Amino acid sequence: MDIGSILLILGLLLLVALFIARPLMEKRSVVVSQEEHELSALLAERDRLLNALQELDFDHAMGKIPEEEYPAQRSVLLQRGAEVLRKLDELQGTSAEQDADLRLEAAIAARRADASRVPVAVAGNGASVMRAAGVVAGPDDDLEALIASRRRQKKEKAAGFCPQCGGPVQKSDRFCPKCGTKVS
Repeated sequence: MDIGSILLILGLLLLVALFIARPLMEKRSVVVSQEEHELSALLAERDRLLNALQELDFDHAMGKIPEEEYPAQRSVLLQRGAEVLRKLDELQGTSAEQDADLRLEAAIAARRADASRVPVAVAGNGASVMRAAGVVAGPDDDLEALIASRRRQKKEKAAGFCPQCGGPVQKSDRFCPKCGTKVS
């Protein structure tokens, strides 16, 4: 190996080392207030409790949790969730609630104004407009009808879960797509 190749390899190693060490050399001072830290912790706790409730309900539906223990565990999680939500409301104040109310009222007013100006039509996906009742379909109504029809189709296909691995199984499946267990 000649000296030029060695110098090229050393140069590349130096560039890679500098690229990797760059985040370590930068000085970032992120100042987080106590209020922001507490808000972040409460939001994380809320998400954790919601996930725990969903898992508890799923485990109960699968029969993994005895009937006697389920109500007690659920009530404990709900109480802790209510405490976290109360703390979040105190921390965020009522301004967020008032802003949400104002935005909701503005959206309703805009929707009503748009509904009175939108011409009556029949959508291509089968959503009809009832003239006699005075209901006018807006652009969102067609989309909502399409979403509802897709959800119905998906629900009709679902048959449950695999008894072996717990993976979702459709009605047309004879074997679990995840583990291969025969599904009756």
